[in-house]
Amino acid sequence: MSDEKRVGIVLVSHSAEVAASVAELAKGLAGGATAVPVAPAGGTEAGGLGTSAELISAAAASVDRGVGVALLTDLGSAVLTVKALLAEGGELPEGARLLDAPFVEGAVAAVVTAATGADLDTVEAAAVEAYSYRKA
Repeated sequence: MSDEKRVGIVLVSHSAEVAASVAELAKGLAGGATAVPVAPAGGTEAGGLGTSAELISAAAASVDRGVGVALLTDLGSAVLTVKALLAEGGELPEGARLLDAPFVEGAVAAVVTAATGADLDTVEAAAVEAYSYRKA
């Protein structure tokens, strides 16, 4: 599969630093995963804590390669903002999908799976499966 046909990943956090750090971690743990388009969408336009529909939309557009965009979120209003964008239609690329997955573990699983050239359903399944990762 060519690089331009990978599922895009958007990481939505209340903090720009957290979103960028999780993106870096996920790509690093996926062996660099330079072929996977990953974009952080954290904080507000003014650089504060919060979520921004505009930043989320821009991040989603930047990773869209026409085969789907997976959005992972950290906390409540990030989820609500993505849900509102999906409900409005036209604000996110065709095939954009909010994944019900843990933020960090789900992001790593999504990026690793997307790096294999998997489709959006498979990327989603891998991210959701991260809920079952046991730590003890």
